Amino acid sequence: MTAREETRKGWGFVAPALLWTLAFFILPFLVMGAMSLATLEGRTLVWGVSFSNYAELAEKAYLWRAIVVSLEITLTVTAVSVVLAYPLAWIIAFRVPPRWQRLALLLAILPFWTSYVVRSYAWLLVLAREGIVNQALVGAGLIAEPITLANTRFATVTGFVHFFVMLLTLTIYANLIQLSPNYRRAAQDLGASAFQTFRHVVLPLTLPGIVTGAFLTFVLCIGDYVTPQILGGNTELTVPQVIMVQLGRRADFPLASALAIVLMGIVTLAYLVSARWLRLDRL
Repeated sequence: MTAREETRKGWGFVAPALLWTLAFFILPFLVMGAMSLATLEGRTLVWGVSFSNYAELAEKAYLWRAIVVSLEITLTVTAVSVVLAYPLAWIIAFRVPPRWQRLALLLAILPFWTSYVVRSYAWLLVLAREGIVNQALVGAGLIAEPITLANTRFATVTGFVHFFVMLLTLTIYANLIQLSPNYRRAAQDLGASAFQTFRHVVLPLTLPGIVTGAFLTFVLCIGDYVTPQILGGNTELTVPQVIMVQLGRRADFPLASALAIVLMGIVTLAYLVSARWLRLDRL
């Protein structure tokens, strides 16, 4: 087979993926980018090159506030999920007998089997004023009367963490299970304590799993609409909620597109940071 035939054959294998990417990612992104530069005059969409929509993001407080709220919620969810997922992954990898680890992982990912909307409404019932949490706190004498937990940022973060802890547990467990026990034994033989072994040996070797899971959590969380809409109660609007408001109530497609472009820019920045961190970790 000649080099030209090999090249043609290679393009034949790659072409379906390229066409799929072009049709369902590149072209929609280009249309959205062009839409973000258009303007809305009354009910008429005027195509052109205008940065008024991006200027509006900086001028209107509620739009800028939505970006800040989305970042605050996402960073909080990512940090809390990592802190909770690492011990869970450690227990499954090193404390659960190998024959029971598959069952433990199965139990850990059970929330994935439930509808995303159902999970959110379930948390809404749990955190309601007459829900289980308030009943337990009142029954234990910790509070005199029920407190507001639902329709708050706390409820939104709780719903997110419940989901993403499972995702992070899987990515961290995948790194932990591949870690040779000889590394820990060598550190202990050299006089390292359990904490020193974890800090200087185990944690650096499992950082790829942490960073990968944290990036996935960041991307899925910052672009989520369902959980803040159900659990947040519209007390604080996130970027996806504001985008839906622009589309559903005002039909302002240019401004919604500008918000979506900004959101994609934040995700791209998060990817570059995580990719650089992974590269530095391998040096």
